[in-house]
Amino acid sequence: MRKEDIKERYGLESTSDYYVTSPAPCPYLHGRSERKIFSFLTDEQASQTNSSLTQRGFRRSQNIIYVPACENCNACVAVRVKVNDFYLTKSRRRIINRNQDLIRRIRPALATSEQFSILRAYLDARHHSGGMAEMTVLDYSTMVEETRVDTMIVEYWLREQSGHERLVATALTDRLADGISMVYSFFDPDDAKRSLGQYMILDHIALAHELGLNHVYLGYWVKGSQKMEYKGNFHPMEKLTAKGWVAMKNDKIEADK
Repeated sequence: MRKEDIKERYGLESTSDYYVTSPAPCPYLHGRSERKIFSFLTDEQASQTNSSLTQRGFRRSQNIIYVPACENCNACVAVRVKVNDFYLTKSRRRIINRNQDLIRRIRPALATSEQFSILRAYLDARHHSGGMAEMTVLDYSTMVEETRVDTMIVEYWLREQSGHERLVATALTDRLADGISMVYSFFDPDDAKRSLGQYMILDHIALAHELGLNHVYLGYWVKGSQKMEYKGNFHPMEKLTAKGWVAMKNDKIEADK
């Protein structure tokens, strides 16, 4: 996709401050390559820009805002949950009940050793060959703390029978004008039976409702990618198309009410 196409599709006034990456192996679909158009979030309007562009299908990574611009491929589809229309199915209730002993704590965007310890275990267990596999504590601190946007850390703690509290999951989350955006989340792989990845999304939907916000942005859903398929389980959702945000249908959820 050319800069001119991005400008028209996403309603940008100018693409003079946007850049195009060189082709690289696609992390989601084997045998394909990816390209991105990106810009920097470094001025005083960073939060407003992040909010506006997220609504148009962009994603944030540190001080970079980007959107896929792959040739002959539109597999990455921006999706968001409609908070006010969301309902709890039996399976969703089971996940919430399984984690009702967790304590949610919202922190400033500051990295901690507890967070990094869980991230390191998560990457080693789930993404040992991914792009973040070699992340160091300094890399993690940079990911969390080098930002000009309105962001926060959402932590989930378990109070054990001994009275000791243990961090089990963390999400780096941006506040937007119309919702919240889950930038990156991870959890202790030893607690996989809790379905913590799904639980964090469910709890962020609840958090958005508490804050009076309409959407939870989940990034890109990629059909055929095991890494991204789970995002299709949180209907009612909307997907971004050339005509704007439209309802994304999923019949299998209806059978689980």
